Amino acid sequence: MYGLIGKLRAAPGKRDELLELILKTATALPGCLSYVVSRDPADSSALWVTEVWADAESHQASLQLPHVQETIARARPLVSGFEFQVETEPAGGIGLP
Repeated sequence: MYGLIGKLRAAPGKRDELLELILKTATALPGCLSYVVSRDPADSSALWVTEVWADAESHQASLQLPHVQETIARARPLVSGFEFQVETEPAGGIGLP
């Protein structure tokens, strides 16, 4: 399995709009085992995204899907930066093989 954990910073006042947009795309992602978007309770502009994929290739392929490309383009004006991103190697857990 392949995982990513990232922290996005939304433009001022745009976190909820960005959250909604991301969640709309978090469907129909072949190879995606888990995709969780969370509000940071200590930072009103931050979102955390935790992803688990069957493999790194599935993640890369998802970035080429038309609906993902459209969402990335629509999200750009809502994002002020990416503060943190780390790759992980998920070993298992609830809902994972």
